[in-house]
Amino acid sequence: MQGEKEAFSVSREEAQRLIAAHDGDVALLWLYQRQCPGGTLEDAARTLCRTRAEMEAAFEKLQRLRQPDGRPAEPPAPEANKAALTIPEPAQELPEYTSEDLVQRSGEDPRWMGLLAEAQQVLGRKLNSGEMKMLFGLYDYLALPPEVLMVLLHYCVTNAPSGNPPSMRFIEKEGYAWANREILTLEQAEEYIAESQRQREKLSRTAKLLNIVGRPLSKSEKTYITAWFEMGFGDEAIELAFDRTLTNTGSLKWTYMNGILKSWHKKGLHTPEEIRDKDGQGSKTRAGKAGPPRNLDKLLDDLKGI
Repeated sequence: MQGEKEAFSVSREEAQRLIAAHDGDVALLWLYQRQCPGGTLEDAARTLCRTRAEMEAAFEKLQRLRQPDGRPAEPPAPEANKAALTIPEPAQELPEYTSEDLVQRSGEDPRWMGLLAEAQQVLGRKLNSGEMKMLFGLYDYLALPPEVLMVLLHYCVTNAPSGNPPSMRFIEKEGYAWANREILTLEQAEEYIAESQRQREKLSRTAKLLNIVGRPLSKSEKTYITAWFEMGFGDEAIELAFDRTLTNTGSLKWTYMNGILKSWHKKGLHTPEEIRDKDGQGSKTRAGKAGPPRNLDKLLDDLKGI
């Protein structure tokens, strides 16, 4: 039908390559580029309800997958982020290691053996063949140093969902995130962990502000809140948006509240003072009541003119 966007299909090979990336953001960004050629990182983040940082990480991973030897592609020029976003398609699947590969490396690489022993001790169990291959992929394919991987293992144990021991799939996904951020030294790992802790504290504080207690935030909720932080909003501004959302809808509506904050961000309003002075609804109180009553004489004059 005329006016409709032309449909496109994903081949089996393309799907396998995207699945092999083990990262949903990579697949979403690749699909976005197919659907919206010429879009920017900001456009992708807004459309996919992701943060700019998440889109940059996904973009870097797509660059990495494009190289036959696994090396990252040359970074785009600064103006590339403002102009059209060209996302390379994955060029190959990640390598699949065999048991023979592991046996051979185990006999000639003491660093790998030390990492494997540390992983089994930290996780409190012996890794099966599939789990060993995942760990070996982080060590061999992504070339994360053993000392960084050991820190990664402890980090994953501490931050595993619901306090349960982390799966190797969880560790592998976090390992790819570290590789995309080029965390290759102990100093970089410590800095990342400290920043992650600060981010968790901010999320926890905002959850309490939104009256979310007794349960963890969902992934989509974290995405919304993180985006608000990146827009430059603090606790008071978020509380104002929450208050207005409750006043107008009666409950916490994430899309509605997100729309309020995005509107303020587009207007350049980020502090409570700016919002109250320039948003046009600053005279309303927390209960949704109007501001001070108009002068009685002025009100009567207005009524006479009706």
